[in-house]
Amino acid sequence: MTGCTLMWKELSDHISSLEANLMRQSEALKRKIEALDSETKTSLDSLKKRELSIDDSVKIAVNRVELLKKDALKTLNDDNPDGEVDNGDGLLQILKSTCLRMEAKEFWNFVSGRKKDIELLREKIPEALSECIDPAKFVMEAISEVFPVDKRGNERGNDLGWACVLVLESLIPAVVDPVIGKSRMLITRSVKEKAKEIAETWKRSLEERGGIDNVKTPDVHTFFQHLITFGIVNEEELDLYRRLVIGSAWRKQMPKLAVLLGLGDKMPDMIEELISKGQQLDAVHFTYEVGLVDRFPPVPLLKAFLKDAKKAASSILEDPNYAGRAAQLAARKEQSALRAVMKCIEEYKLEAELPPENLKKRLEQLEKTKTEKRKPATVPANKRTRASNGGPMPPAKAGRSTNAYVSSFAAPPSIVRSPSHPQYPAAVPAYPSPPPAMYGTQTPPTCPYMYSPEAASQLAGSYPGAPMNYPAYGGYGNGIAPAYQQAYY
Repeated sequence: MTGCTLMWKELSDHISSLEANLMRQSEALKRKIEALDSETKTSLDSLKKRELSIDDSVKIAVNRVELLKKDALKTLNDDNPDGEVDNGDGLLQILKSTCLRMEAKEFWNFVSGRKKDIELLREKIPEALSECIDPAKFVMEAISEVFPVDKRGNERGNDLGWACVLVLESLIPAVVDPVIGKSRMLITRSVKEKAKEIAETWKRSLEERGGIDNVKTPDVHTFFQHLITFGIVNEEELDLYRRLVIGSAWRKQMPKLAVLLGLGDKMPDMIEELISKGQQLDAVHFTYEVGLVDRFPPVPLLKAFLKDAKKAASSILEDPNYAGRAAQLAARKEQSALRAVMKCIEEYKLEAELPPENLKKRLEQLEKTKTEKRKPATVPANKRTRASNGGPMPPAKAGRSTNAYVSSFAAPPSIVRSPSHPQYPAAVPAYPSPPPAMYGTQTPPTCPYMYSPEAASQLAGSYPGAPMNYPAYGGYGNGIAPAYQQAYY
């Protein structure tokens, strides 16, 4: 009886557990069905609204085309539009004139030549593009000189990716449906097909650009903005987009572009890949864009980034290939990392978790060291050397030495030595040759001077230069580019 009672109790508990589990699953299914019904209703309402808005949108577009046609005909008769380019109104008038005339090349030349006014262009170009009869076609023709393939040939100069991105971004407000907004772009089917062909051409040219891993970041940005602007993102090519995003992750706009390309679900894996590659700072920007801060806390990532930068700086100091400039390159790398982290702390309000005071002190210390190294070294002047032209001084007075001898004949030419380092004399006894260890693997020189005795006699009157065994100021002022790429610009 006891065994039966225990077995009955176990069976009852098991059946109760199954019933509770079924109830939970039933409630979950019920909530899912309700959510699907709500989404279906929302989608049907949106489709109905879009269908009803077609007539109104077409009517608005036709009226607008007629108005633009009249303005264009009027503008054709005015070859000299008024307005100065120095102000916003004059710039807008010139942009509108080229758009009304559908003069894509003139529009492109004007925009690409005014990078200094990029913010003003960003404000005025959308309004100007709205004056075009077909803004989407106009923009494709405008940027065709450099995208998808740069056709400038030998005339290639500065990178114009910034201008392509600016024009493509400015096109979006000009093609938004006036009734239902951004959910529908007023781009014709023929223009969209042409945009797809341009995207395919760009992808085929990747090998000429050095492959996915070596393609320039401005080109990648232009390609992504082209896909987004014309609404031709292909879900079958998400892996290609992902690789391109990882290769250009340091660019400021890349996290937002990745989301617009449909890579939101792949973000956790992309962030982990960035961290494994030592790009913790870029990973922080991606985490904030997609809201994964709890999963990837930013402070440990920033600390790891600074630690890696310091290790890299130490390895530069120990590398014999950077002799003479190692200190400069190492300091630049650490300074760049510190500035990037401080900017990130300020942007995401992380001062409470990672106070920037210590980082500022370290940055000031590096700047102070850099300034001290740039100060000119003070070389003690030789009392026996003329300060004006480096020539020898007259003989010393006889009273200065007990065995002084004053000759009535002209003194023979003598070689003056700097007290700090040897000069190039022939009459002065040579110093002992330094031990071989001073020269590493090189053979010690047989002559104690860098020049032959004949050359030394010619150089005797020159002002003594810096010591031969040391480079001047450790390589500062030699125009070396920074070793560290800035994170953002």
